[in-house]
Amino acid sequence: MSQLETAMGMIIAVFDKYARTDGNRQTLSKAELKTLLEKEFPNFLASGKDKDAIDRVFKNLDENGDSQVDFKEFVLFVAALTCCCHKYFEQNAAK
Repeated sequence: MSQLETAMGMIIAVFDKYARTDGNRQTLSKAELKTLLEKEFPNFLASGKDKDAIDRVFKNLDENGDSQVDFKEFVLFVAALTCCCHKYFEQNAAK
């Protein structure tokens, strides 16, 4: 498998790992998203000072307002975060 195929498989596997904990394998609840962010993006919430960060992330991801984050909404989040990281690394490499 190519690196990109492996990365895609990992995104699917991570979503599935956390989505299944409440019995609904198709979506992430707020609690599941919180656990996913804490385990898979430990530096993303590193400061821990902003108690409302998870609520804001969840609200922004839940585009259809169903109080769940589906796979499409999750992938859009991962893509947006990846774009931000890419831009950050490009800017720092130029310095």
